[in-house]
Amino acid sequence: MTARLSPRRRQRISRGVQYAVLIAVVVILVLIADWPSIQRSFFNLEVAEQGLPELFTVALVNTVIYTVTGYALGFALGLPLALMRLSSVAPYRWIARLYVEIFRGLPALVIFLLIGTGLPIAFPGFALPGGVYGSVALALALVSAAYMAETFRAGLQAVPKGQMEAARSLGMSYSRAMVSIVIPQAVRIVVPPLTNELVLLFKDSSLVFILGVTSTQVELAKFGNDLASATANPTPIIMAGATYLLITIPLGYLARRLEARQGKGL
Repeated sequence: MTARLSPRRRQRISRGVQYAVLIAVVVILVLIADWPSIQRSFFNLEVAEQGLPELFTVALVNTVIYTVTGYALGFALGLPLALMRLSSVAPYRWIARLYVEIFRGLPALVIFLLIGTGLPIAFPGFALPGGVYGSVALALALVSAAYMAETFRAGLQAVPKGQMEAARSLGMSYSRAMVSIVIPQAVRIVVPPLTNELVLLFKDSSLVFILGVTSTQVELAKFGNDLASATANPTPIIMAGATYLLITIPLGYLARRLEARQGKGL
């Protein structure tokens, strides 16, 4: 009579079969792929050289500028919105909730369109400081502030109430206790999700093309698409995508490390 396999043995055999199938699929794909065509279409070095050094000196620099300015403005707007959501004044809570629901519900593409076309129509002659850079920063800030507001609200609610009570017992006013005690702790708690928000904002900056940028204002996605159209080769898009990964992968790793440290209580 054949002995029954133990659960651990069955699990080991199942895992081995899965690995074998995965390896077989990868080998088959490698063997049947047309590598010369892939190289010519997606990794053409001659086409890639046409995008250098502008890929880094113009497109990447602009992408970083758009992202950092939008993030900074979103941070500055998101924190007051979070405080308004937790306010005892009902109209403040209503305004903040309405803002969050609207700007979290609308696609970022719509926000860019509203900034690019809606503002000039609603306020003739009005121009944001910085031109396109100001418009992009405002659009990204409006989007990110809605998400950051909810992140900050969660962080503020995670701070033990005893912290506020202890500060008030020492004679601090409510406002001073919030600024000196509660908000710093809340910001520290929400650093990992705020880092993830930076990654998302970095990718949302690709919507800048809607505003009609010039060759000196392009970001990575627009730069790659324009060069791909000019050369009739998608290699520049691959280059732009790889450049995005050079920024987003380290940021994602940083966010995971921060979450791990926070989980250990460090």
